[in-house]
Amino acid sequence: QLQLVESGGGLVQPGGSLRLSCAASGFTLMYYAIGWFRQAPGKEREGVSCISSSDGIANYADAVKGRFTISRDNAKNTVYLQMNSLKPEDTAVYYCAARRGRIPTMTAGSYDYWGQGTQVTVSS
Repeated sequence: QLQLVESGGGLVQPGGSLRLSCAASGFTLMYYAIGWFRQAPGKEREGVSCISSSDGIANYADAVKGRFTISRDNAKNTVYLQMNSLKPEDTAVYYCAARRGRIPTMTAGSYDYWGQGTQVTVSS
């Protein structure tokens, strides 16, 4: 059974940090491009970051550029999203998604597999 499981979400104060993990089971993540998306209440799902399958080329949404870092550990079949300098507007459910092939994209419809999401709340 192909599955993605996110973890690492929680409640953090503004300016704090969190590291989200996306662990794959049932398939080898190294052959897939990975995207991180988020969805806040009442808003559409938006792309946050994505990374290619092999050479680690990453892209970021303007809203998180310079604060978030995506990385992957293919040996652990896991992708990470390091989130620093968090702001209240980063509050959302964060999802990871996998897409067959090398090319990453910030378009949600391009992804084949999705995790269940993890809640990130930034509040004082």
